[in-house]
Amino acid sequence: MQTPPTTSPFKIRNVRLFIAFRVFFNCRFYYPVFTILFLDYGLTLEQFALLNAAWAATIVLLEVPSGALADTIGRRNLLVFTGILMVIEMILLCFAPRGNAQLLFPIFLVNRILSGAAEAAASGADEAIAYDSLQAEGDVRDWPRVLEKQMWARSSAFIFAMSLGAAVYDPQLMQRVVDALGININLNQGITLRIPPLLTLVMAIWTLITAWRMREHKERGQRDTSGRGPTITEAFKLTLAAGGWILRTPFALIIILAGLAFDNCIRMIITLNSQYYRLIDLPEASFGLIGSGLAIVGLVMPRVARGMAQRLSPAFNLGIMSTLTLIGLVGMTFFWPVFGLLPVIVLVAVIYLENFFQSHYLNRITESHQRATVLSFKGLSFNLAYGLIGVLYSLLLAYLRLGAGAGRPDIGEAQLENLVFIKSIAWFPGYFLLSMGAVLVFARWRLKNTDEHRRIG
Repeated sequence: MQTPPTTSPFKIRNVRLFIAFRVFFNCRFYYPVFTILFLDYGLTLEQFALLNAAWAATIVLLEVPSGALADTIGRRNLLVFTGILMVIEMILLCFAPRGNAQLLFPIFLVNRILSGAAEAAASGADEAIAYDSLQAEGDVRDWPRVLEKQMWARSSAFIFAMSLGAAVYDPQLMQRVVDALGININLNQGITLRIPPLLTLVMAIWTLITAWRMREHKERGQRDTSGRGPTITEAFKLTLAAGGWILRTPFALIIILAGLAFDNCIRMIITLNSQYYRLIDLPEASFGLIGSGLAIVGLVMPRVARGMAQRLSPAFNLGIMSTLTLIGLVGMTFFWPVFGLLPVIVLVAVIYLENFFQSHYLNRITESHQRATVLSFKGLSFNLAYGLIGVLYSLLLAYLRLGAGAGRPDIGEAQLENLVFIKSIAWFPGYFLLSMGAVLVFARWRLKNTDEHRRIG
């Protein structure tokens, strides 16, 4: 007997826990000091780059298998495993010895692999368990409301983590705080650098508790009546089946391809934002405040995205996002002092829209038994595309450096870096036009016998 629909999606246990899980899992207080935290522990820049490569590679390798496992062994089980990985990951970061370079790198390598594995395990499973519960106990038409609330809560937590994480890392600021409280303790960087990871460890524990409190929906739990548990082989069969379904479902394929065109281009631009801020005359001390300010966009855009999803067709929304992306990319090429921050805000807004629409449209057309796998396919493709544009951008920089330095032996290294960076930004609008143009041509061919892209709501 099916549970009667509730009046609000937020009365459903798994929906509330899904929002809490996203907040706790992503509330990482070390993000605003991520690079300098690793360096202050005693790692080199080269080691830091290798660790990030290991993190990205782990996500790519485990993204889809983890989604298939979520669809076989259970979404809750995989989310509990995610919480365990995050706790171990943060314990390593909190208590790693400082200054011992030979011991540090292996510890941090394990930390990054565990972090990537946790990201891959959580991807798709948390969203799938919440959507299944909404489908069984409520109305799936409320999913945009759930996404809006989740993105709002996550952005609020991000603002809090960015602000507090940067503040507690500063030994001078923290010394003034403890002095004002009358606490007799002398703080230095060796002490304060451990505060952001310790705060994140608390979030990891709450992540695990939240996942433990989730419940797999009964219909899913009763699917396997053979008396044996699902196997890894079955998980990979589901992976192949989901991949085949995506290729055979034009609307799903176009959603993912369009998301790729936005995601890899804008993510690369945002990765480079600190260098861009310098060149538009923004003081370095303002970078943390800017990061928190950009997160405020996440408090506004979910409501905008929900209205667009309910009132406009996917094709129309794609046109709006493409126009905004071009405005943002072209605007950045002018490097306007201070006001050059406006194009960045536009691009961040597009990322929030893209995340909302990807979840809304894919969940609408995907069957429950392969939902986590399909969402993991999306995550895998996005990470692969981001890695590819990273390689292409490195080659572009090398090409531009040769041209910029030719015949100018008197130019300084810093000037050369700035010149090459400015020239590289000018390539992004053309890259986006080519990639999105290819998607639109492909979409026109694949969607000619369907009206899914014109449906509203």
